[in-house]
Amino acid sequence: MTDYSQSRRKMVDNQLRTNDVTDHRILDAMEEVPRERFVPASRKAVAYIDEDLQIGSDEGGRVLMKPHIFGKMLQLADIRPDHVVLIVGAGTGYSAAVIAKLAASVVALEEDEALCNSATESLVELGIENAVVVDGPLVEGYASEGPYDVIFVDGAVEVLPETLPKQLKSSGRLVVIEGLGGAGVARLYQKSGEAVSSRFGFNAAVSLLPGFAKSGEFTF
Repeated sequence: MTDYSQSRRKMVDNQLRTNDVTDHRILDAMEEVPRERFVPASRKAVAYIDEDLQIGSDEGGRVLMKPHIFGKMLQLADIRPDHVVLIVGAGTGYSAAVIAKLAASVVALEEDEALCNSATESLVELGIENAVVVDGPLVEGYASEGPYDVIFVDGAVEVLPETLPKQLKSSGRLVVIEGLGGAGVARLYQKSGEAVSSRFGFNAAVSLLPGFAKSGEFTF
């Protein structure tokens, strides 16, 4: 059986640290969680390369985002040990497994039944008890378990729906990649009372989450 621990260490040293991910809690969590457990069997050998990895059934569809982009988004989110976090687009559960080591509890929202089942299975097998996978439309969020300290959107959007910031606590934070390809940027939204402000985080690109395309446009 392949020992992936060295691959995780190289990922942390060569991909995260070199891209200014300096939070030791994030580095430790990403070194501990077995990323290979969250990709299809055919991609386990390349689970730790710094590329998006397809996890859905459609080419060009759902992906596990590049490790260094994921790490930088976590650092932007500034998740604390007492936080309740909503993940929009749980995929196979990797982000939930990592964030569960940073937060008090995690609600991982997924609308794809196969991905939802895979994520639940993986979290149970790894003994992660403070994260739950829930089924529902991504664009609607999951208000019944809110409000949240942090909302982590695990994929790109062309339009951020108002439903998501509304599910933040009065001092909550939301991280998301807006735009596609070379136009993509990671942004941090911060809520203060009922007002929401945003700021640029860094340039980033990842595939579009279902339901987040601009109105009147189609993705194939």
